[in-house]
Amino acid sequence: MITAGDFKKGITVEWDGGVWTIVDFQHVKPGKGAAFVRTKIKNIMTGAVVERSFNPTDKMPRAIVETKDMQYVYNDGDLYYFMDLETFEQLPLNKDQVEDAISFVREGSNVSMRFFKGAPFSVSAPNFVELEVTDTEPGFKGDTASNTYKPATLETGFTLQVPLFINTGDRIRVDTRVGEYMERC
Repeated sequence: MITAGDFKKGITVEWDGGVWTIVDFQHVKPGKGAAFVRTKIKNIMTGAVVERSFNPTDKMPRAIVETKDMQYVYNDGDLYYFMDLETFEQLPLNKDQVEDAISFVREGSNVSMRFFKGAPFSVSAPNFVELEVTDTEPGFKGDTASNTYKPATLETGFTLQVPLFINTGDRIRVDTRVGEYMERC
């Protein structure tokens, strides 16, 4: 059990039927009345962010969230299969659970999967990945005075904006946190 007075950023707790992580907190001691803890908490299952005040003596159970490295194996219609690298057990997840991470991982790529009480709830790709451009308009010389971009489709099906000098078949580095082009490899 953890009291609200012991909150720190990043701590996960079970509260109101869900699992929440502390995004921000502030101990408030008003001149009149009792002290309280003003928090901004995020539901790690749904992503909802809520602002809530707690009494510093409020107790709640600490949530244990486990993170495992998994390998993306294949897609079978609506299900995405991941393999545990230690036990080689395969785990199917639906589109809601893989979120945006699947836009940046190829078959055979490693991902980070988060579990609560043995049930997976989120998948995250590495921060930077190298992918091949499968479709884009041909590049042309000139027009280098301004930062001009064009759409490009990657081997995973994700589309992003790239500079004019990128051509089909080029390998590029992508920042998966924001879905943006970083550099040509």
